[in-house]
Amino acid sequence: MKKKFTLEIANPCSENFDKMTPNAGGSFCDSCMKNVIDLSKKTNSEVARFIVGNKDANICARLKTTQLEEQFEYSETSKINTLKYAAVAATILLASNLTAQEKEPVKIEKACAEPMYRLGKVVSNQTVNEEVSITVKGKLLEAKTHKPFNKETYPDLMLSVNGSQTPVKVNPKTGEFSIAAQVSKNSKTLIVTISGSDYYLSKEIPFTIKAVKNNVLSQNIIIDAEELTKIFIAGGLGINYTDQ
Repeated sequence: MKKKFTLEIANPCSENFDKMTPNAGGSFCDSCMKNVIDLSKKTNSEVARFIVGNKDANICARLKTTQLEEQFEYSETSKINTLKYAAVAATILLASNLTAQEKEPVKIEKACAEPMYRLGKVVSNQTVNEEVSITVKGKLLEAKTHKPFNKETYPDLMLSVNGSQTPVKVNPKTGEFSIAAQVSKNSKTLIVTISGSDYYLSKEIPFTIKAVKNNVLSQNIIIDAEELTKIFIAGGLGINYTDQ
């Protein structure tokens, strides 16, 4: 049976998420001595799986305001059947991997038996989507003013490009940033992620490899302040279930 639910804030919390201690389960809040789970960057289906997996727990979570307007859906099945399915799926996956490993050398040997060069031309059956390392430099500016974001309203903004593992801090006075990123030579867009203690945005911006000079891309990122989604912590997350 399918079930749907929505989220609500039972007890809003004013603690600063960025000052909490990160750990494997989220970030630990010293004030309430609880783990706060960051759901703000998860997809609808990821949130649904997390909520279903923690139905009886008292959840403290970090959410975007837009997630309070979403409806989440999941299929309710018996726990035993779910475990059996997981075990079977794992067995099939393992068997598939073993079979692939057994066959792989044979395929490689057969492919190498064919001549790789004919009449001086390279024979190729694949198109390689080559990635290069570049540095993206520029300023993060507000669309209406073309000035840096107000540091009082938007403190500690961080920026990453194409999922950079280490986001960089945007200079609050000048809006300047410089960050290393991996890009595909064939890509036409970059994924820019902006986050702060209270805001989050992930957006695609136009990109062309021709604009890169000496491995440096000079490009300002102009964002409308209204695009930044408000994020806050929900202490005691409320879940409203409805049968489908």
